[in-house]
Amino acid sequence: MNLFTDLRALVIDSLTAMAAEGTLPAGLDHAAVTVEPPRDPAHGDMATNAAMVLAKPAGLKPRDIAEALAARLTADPRVALAEVAGPGFLNLRLAPAVWQGLVGRVLAEGAGFGRSGMGQGARVNVEYVSANPTGPLHVGHTRGAVFGDALANLLAYSGHQVTREYYINDGGAQVDVLARSVYLRYLEAHGQEVAFEDGTYPGDYLIEVGQALKDKVGDAYLGQPEDVWLTEVRDFATDRMMDLIRADLAALGVAMDVFFSEKSLYGTGRIEAAIEALKARGLIYVGVLEPPKGKTPEDWEPREQTLFRSTEHGDDVDRPIMKSDGAWTYFAPDIAYHFDKISRGFDALIDVFGADHGGYVKRMKAAVSALSDGRVPLDIKLTQLVKLYQNGEPFKMSKRAGTFVTLRDVVDQVGPDVTRFHMLTRKNDAPLDFDFAKVLEQSKDNPVFYVQYANARVCSVLRKAAEAGIASDDATLAAADLTKLGHEAEIAVAKKLAEWPRLVEIAARTHEPHRVAFYLYELASEFHALWNRGNDLPALRFLQEGDAATSQAKIALARAVSVVISAGLGILGVTPVEEMR
Repeated sequence: MNLFTDLRALVIDSLTAMAAEGTLPAGLDHAAVTVEPPRDPAHGDMATNAAMVLAKPAGLKPRDIAEALAARLTADPRVALAEVAGPGFLNLRLAPAVWQGLVGRVLAEGAGFGRSGMGQGARVNVEYVSANPTGPLHVGHTRGAVFGDALANLLAYSGHQVTREYYINDGGAQVDVLARSVYLRYLEAHGQEVAFEDGTYPGDYLIEVGQALKDKVGDAYLGQPEDVWLTEVRDFATDRMMDLIRADLAALGVAMDVFFSEKSLYGTGRIEAAIEALKARGLIYVGVLEPPKGKTPEDWEPREQTLFRSTEHGDDVDRPIMKSDGAWTYFAPDIAYHFDKISRGFDALIDVFGADHGGYVKRMKAAVSALSDGRVPLDIKLTQLVKLYQNGEPFKMSKRAGTFVTLRDVVDQVGPDVTRFHMLTRKNDAPLDFDFAKVLEQSKDNPVFYVQYANARVCSVLRKAAEAGIASDDATLAAADLTKLGHEAEIAVAKKLAEWPRLVEIAARTHEPHRVAFYLYELASEFHALWNRGNDLPALRFLQEGDAATSQAKIALARAVSVVISAGLGILGVTPVEEMR
């Protein structure tokens, strides 16, 4: 149930009737007509722009259309008042019965309230994390993992078929460096002293990998040249690192559907096939690029390269896909990987990158546009940096990782639920401060606590109702006399509940799961406000002594809040709590 959709349908039906009676010309396009919350809640519950967008094509004054539309809308029992504002906007106030009835609908639909068929089963691939398999995930990966996972949950909740995918960067030079670093730990496991030179990975996390390699091959690689052991150690080390990464993701509550290996693109003809597909479209040529911005002629050595004509698909410059020595650039396997996604039949692609990958956005969009002939959209979301603090002071680096704070450091400190929620309290492209003390603080200023506390309060009401012998299962509450919910504070909570289905569709359409976290905080605020007013006004308390019917109506409202909070937390990947510790 989406109340805003229902009221828009009422507006469209009214406009259609006005056209039938001759008040409006026939055949007007209603696509731009909206019904949404007014900017100022004091103006009403909903507002429609119908008169404003139809005035010009109708050849009428906006206020004349608005006044005629208002008369029709107020004939519907759901609309208590329709007021024309300004040049022709129409503000609507709905009858209390609408909000009271909505509480019953929430309980009747349960976990389905707010779910949407908006996606119409479209197949969406969401690629996120995709960290190099050279070490444990760090805090930057944590934010990308949480954002990508919440976005995937949100899209699934709104009717999309979602595939969660991790791209294993195991085809570049970094995995050779990993192999050499593990080999040093292997030597160390045999009692040899080793030195980690610049360009190797000195983190303690490789100690157990070196030991595991020793356990597997014994002394077979001791004293052997690199060409004897490099390939085997590289594969062994990559597998062990991916086991570590999978375990880190599991600790955060993230499970991937697909792990795609970059290495599988090499020597299999898949890169060549992708480039041939671009060549068939006339988008591959040999040429010389202009010097990059900021380069003087003395700094620049022009050379012929094989180039992708990405400027024909919105990029700023054409991009090299093959070096002058015949080796592929880093961009070539990325093209092949996205060609593979397109070939798998996805209707839309989403990539979640760190902020340092901003330069890849236009070229990747150009490649996908070219390879799919513009059929498959690619949205690239960048996640900004996370700054870590402890009581306002910068948080020190992880000893185990050697150079950075790991995902496990964060999860071990505050738990996966707090980590996930707090990572979504800012839009993905805004910097995020993460203070280990503040995210555990039990105050209104901590959104994680405030939302969880609202759900815990509802659970306490249900427990007390059971102790008092008041039936409070959802079916009974949905059938309660909800007209007893008449106070403005109770109606305010119901109004906030009504926004949930609309919020889900907006967040899914814009690929912005942080909107869910914001909404949950607002809903919790309305609920806590109602709870606190009950301290002063006994008539607002959820349990009314000696009045089971009124108690059930009020408990129904509280339970509806819990239904929506639980759904929202589910999208964020956070477990609702029933009691605060």
